[in-house]
Amino acid sequence: MIVKLEVPSLGESITEVEIGNWHKSVGEAVARDEAVVELESEKATVELPAPQAGTLRAIFKQSGQPAMVGEVIGELDTEARAATAAHPAGGSESAEAPPAPAPSGHVMPAAQRVLAQAGVDAAQATPTGPGGRLLKEDAERAVRTFVDAEAPTAPMEPRGPDPAVVRPVPQTAPPARAALAPVQPGVVRGEGANRGERVVRMSVMRRTIAARLVEAHHSAALLTTFNEVDMTEVIALRRELGEAFRERHGVKLGFMSFFVTATVAALQKIPEVNAAIRDENMVFHDYCDIGIAIGSGKGLVVPVLRNAETMTFAEIELSIADLAARAKAGTLSIEELQGGTFTISNGGIYGSLLSTPIVNPPQSGILGLHAISDRAVPRDGQVVIRPIMNVALTYDHRIIDGREAVTFLKAVKESVENPSRVLLGI
Repeated sequence: MIVKLEVPSLGESITEVEIGNWHKSVGEAVARDEAVVELESEKATVELPAPQAGTLRAIFKQSGQPAMVGEVIGELDTEARAATAAHPAGGSESAEAPPAPAPSGHVMPAAQRVLAQAGVDAAQATPTGPGGRLLKEDAERAVRTFVDAEAPTAPMEPRGPDPAVVRPVPQTAPPARAALAPVQPGVVRGEGANRGERVVRMSVMRRTIAARLVEAHHSAALLTTFNEVDMTEVIALRRELGEAFRERHGVKLGFMSFFVTATVAALQKIPEVNAAIRDENMVFHDYCDIGIAIGSGKGLVVPVLRNAETMTFAEIELSIADLAARAKAGTLSIEELQGGTFTISNGGIYGSLLSTPIVNPPQSGILGLHAISDRAVPRDGQVVIRPIMNVALTYDHRIIDGREAVTFLKAVKESVENPSRVLLGI
């Protein structure tokens, strides 16, 4: 029996996906519920499992190609045994089936794009990745070899460059130095320098991130206010109780639990920061769904801590650790990335000293955390060295006034500088 592989519904707002890496080649056996292909949506990358056991009979959409929800992207044959790539399942070649796969285990999506753009067969590339995976650098090496082999010996009629093809600039022997033109000011010329370019299509997630960031600038009146947080007490508390916390809960006591708890308390005091504009109305949320911005390998994702106002320190840390691990693995569900009433972004883990984060629509505020650095500050008439963190609140001025924004950020600052208030909920 032939079973169609269709793009499933991934959420109300998602109508199109991009085909990622095929885990199986035509002719390979597939077990029931085994992942067959990755689907990249605007929110996350999900894997499509096989509805039944069988053999992959045909692939209709290659890596990097778009597909609509409900579209058939491949077929399984539940009665045929696994066949070789040269003789696909079913005993006859399908007009829609792709050519024989590369001898490597898997062709990574980036490598597939490079090969497709240059018109090079994957079989001509030598995989060097783990598990026999064909990496992008393997594909680029094969393209260079192909270009060198196909280079004409006689001059060709000039033509315009094709921006979709990745080809390195051919290297020729430099002319005699006496014939070199004078070097102009500001011009850098290096003999044998590679000045090639690579054109890589943006992923669905990256295109969505770009569109939403532009939307935020166009649809909201964004303003940012800043403050400084003295992290002395939090650092001392983590040093004193961190090991006991890890032994009891199995997770490291980080800074984020303090900021999430302080943020929740501040949102409950200043509800405008936890609100949103809907048409001509202001929608106030009686709950705090806190989005935690996490950089994954494929782009920024913002999984949500639901009802963070009911969570303990340990629950917050455990949830963040789990979300971060699954964000890097690309296994977050669509539901975990939807919604949110407020967002926290920690650019400090990358070394950022100060930035102006962008609000995630339709939310009205986002808190940016930054790197901790030792600074000279006045305390009780003396200059002392303290670990200071810059914090920034970007907010939608249409619904949040400056007074509310400054009061909110000050409340977060005071709670973190006095962690006993966070622990006692005051």
